[in-house]
Amino acid sequence: MMAKITALKVQKKNQDRVSIYLDGRFAFGLPAIVAARLKEGQHLSDAEIEALTEQGTEEALYDQALNYLSYRPRSQAELVRYLQRRNAPESHIQAVIDRLERAGLLDDEAFAQFWIENRERFRPRGVRALYHELRSKGLENETIEQALTSVDASASAYRAASKKARQLSYLDQATFRRKLVEHLARRGFDYEIAKEAADRHWAELTAGE
Repeated sequence: MMAKITALKVQKKNQDRVSIYLDGRFAFGLPAIVAARLKEGQHLSDAEIEALTEQGTEEALYDQALNYLSYRPRSQAELVRYLQRRNAPESHIQAVIDRLERAGLLDDEAFAQFWIENRERFRPRGVRALYHELRSKGLENETIEQALTSVDASASAYRAASKKARQLSYLDQATFRRKLVEHLARRGFDYEIAKEAADRHWAELTAGE
């Protein structure tokens, strides 16, 4: 059975979508990029209509994925969960993932490096904490371990302790060390690394006394 396209109208509320009218009646909407190859007077079979709606669904999901990625890089697992929450069919999810990977917009190794660099710059964390954060993002162990090789745990601990060390500078050495080590432990730093950072800060704060 064939249906005739009698009108193609850009939607008023969404200029990126086109309403398709078949035999004088509204039939379905499509992203403009999918509707671009259609024209009034064209006849469509049931199979062609089904293929168009499938393409439209995938294109709409791809646009949603791009918007989700526009806020910050994401892991593949994060993006899959995002699309699943929108009840996207698994076949469409995989198609969107494949397109994003080909475009270089979805890369778990690059994401892991971004996450670590961002933490290092703004909120340093210990290797243990970074590992658990990246696991929660759905990254594989091998990917995480490779990314963590770039972390200088001692330098990170020192930076993570800087502000707290100044706040604790009025304490005696033993209490200063204990509280600063506890502060760093809560951020995923191992005891020896935390102790080293605490001792370094104490030495700098008391230098010249």
